[in-house]
Amino acid sequence: MIYLASETEQNPLLPPLDEIIIGGVAFLIVFFFLGKVLLPKIQKTLADRTDAIEGGLKRAEDAQAEAQAELERYRAQLIDARREAGRLTEDAREQGAAAIAEMRAEGARIKDEIVASGHAQIEDDRKQASSVLRRDVGKLAVDLASRIVGESLEDEARQRRIVDRFLEELEAKAAAQTPEQVR
Repeated sequence: MIYLASETEQNPLLPPLDEIIIGGVAFLIVFFFLGKVLLPKIQKTLADRTDAIEGGLKRAEDAQAEAQAELERYRAQLIDARREAGRLTEDAREQGAAAIAEMRAEGARIKDEIVASGHAQIEDDRKQASSVLRRDVGKLAVDLASRIVGESLEDEARQRRIVDRFLEELEAKAAAQTPEQVR
């Protein structure tokens, strides 16, 4: 303490020389340590981060381009699917129209067959009725003629000739009359 008191008063802005030397040595040690050990690790970490960021950006750009390409491909597929659906719908409509036309034609054919069959059946029934009517009218005519003439007309061949002649005369008279005379 005496030593301190004997010295001249020191400038408060200037530190003592031994502190400057110790501080300088400590600074050089820290500077050397930072320069040789920490600074390469910091630079490596920064370089890794830069690469990661740049790589991430590159990957993001690639992913963006790939997503855009996929979007375009999906849009093209959607357009193709819509075209295909439209084509299938149109095909179904055409097939439906063809089936309807075919069914109508088949129905018309069946109707024509039924009508023709009905006409044939009516014609057969008319012929059968005409035959039965001829036979019955012939029998009645023979019975009536037998009563008028007073003799039996039992001969079958004669009966048929008389009946046929009588019916032919009636048909000829009916054919000779016009539709206006019949009314």
